[in-house]
Amino acid sequence: MNATQRLARFALELNYRQIPAEVIDRAKDCILDTLAVSLYGSTKPWSKTVSRFVRDSGLRGHSTVLGENFAAQPAQATLANGVMAHAFELDNVRQPGAGVHPGATAFLPAFAMAEEKKVDGKALLTAFVAACEVMSRIGVAAGNSLERRGFHAPGLTGTFGAAVAAGRLLHLNERQMVNALGIAGSYSGGLIEFSRCQEGAMIKRLHLGKAAEGGVTSALLASRGFAGPESILEGKFGFCRTYSDSPKLSYLTHRLGREFESMNICIKRCACHINAHAPIEALQKLREQFDFNPEDVREIVIGGIEKLVTHHAIYQPKDLMMAQYSIPFCVALSLYFDPTDPDSFEEKKLKDKKILAMMRKVRLKVDHEIEHKGWDRAARVTIALQNKKRQSTLIIHFKGTPRNPMSQREVEDKARKLTRAILPARQLERLVETVENLEQIDDVSRIGKFLRSA
Repeated sequence: MNATQRLARFALELNYRQIPAEVIDRAKDCILDTLAVSLYGSTKPWSKTVSRFVRDSGLRGHSTVLGENFAAQPAQATLANGVMAHAFELDNVRQPGAGVHPGATAFLPAFAMAEEKKVDGKALLTAFVAACEVMSRIGVAAGNSLERRGFHAPGLTGTFGAAVAAGRLLHLNERQMVNALGIAGSYSGGLIEFSRCQEGAMIKRLHLGKAAEGGVTSALLASRGFAGPESILEGKFGFCRTYSDSPKLSYLTHRLGREFESMNICIKRCACHINAHAPIEALQKLREQFDFNPEDVREIVIGGIEKLVTHHAIYQPKDLMMAQYSIPFCVALSLYFDPTDPDSFEEKKLKDKKILAMMRKVRLKVDHEIEHKGWDRAARVTIALQNKKRQSTLIIHFKGTPRNPMSQREVEDKARKLTRAILPARQLERLVETVENLEQIDDVSRIGKFLRSA
């Protein structure tokens, strides 16, 4: 049995009772975060474009399009919801990085199919965890070279998570699940040229919805007898060897069923790329310690992994998406506005003279200790002040990471902040309580109906 087949079998055989309580708790935090982030994202114009596209297709079903008052077929609802989740750089990721977004490409496909099939909360939780376990291992096995080569990793890995989530709830047999993974491999795609273009950076918002939709479609096709390569992950021309410079194929099944990847879910605090979080937190820490004003800053030096320099050194962002991907912009903004408030990230800030001037003082470089020790997404920030003093700090495990997680209360507070203009307070508290007791829900389609009535 090869790795693809072993992962397919695991995904189908995982039992709710086998999942440790702490994994269920982490999954619930991720679920609440994803629903809140998606509801917030549903208000953005690019999300509206996709939800209208889905609505105008006329393919009605039982799967909720979040933030709207209609339901669609599972694949189409997942497309819209996946775009909403990633609409404003707020959705959760895996830490250490592996190009995996659990909520957008594992939970949302599971939720769409769970509504269609009217399953209970335990079935939804199990499908989500199974998808996380498979997708995360695929991301780690492929390695970090995907984005060095120009691919947007979650647009690639997400198809597999969605295929597992949907396939389990469709009650695929083992051969069909292998086929679903095989088909999903050909749906994997997404290029990172958005970080270099003059126009069209909006495409980044689409990648996770596209991946999630492709995975759901893969599972549906497999359920009808369509076949895909049974060695899609480890084969000579399979996913890992094709997309990666140096795949770690052994990780595909590393401690499968004994060590839960779902514990590596990281929940974001700020509406910007995850690689900006440690620099922002480091700068905030320095400011608390040394009580300086923005006008006192002569230079900010940010050291981190190579990707900071190759992908995020954007000094003239052309639109808001590119600004949220720019570390100089995000760091400069954090000196003047609250980076944990998504409303701080608005189009007019692209022309804010204070932010633009501060961006010119930010310098990015490779920190060889961080690279050597594999401190993924860590940052060493050094500020030079007008009084010629230099101060430095290192942030390895920023708030929200598995080693420094947000508490349940902090996750709930984030959800309240994001949905305060969308859901009445009573309905938000009902949503929080529903997710907290999800294993007791006998039909999760009621959650969608409740959200559509909000």
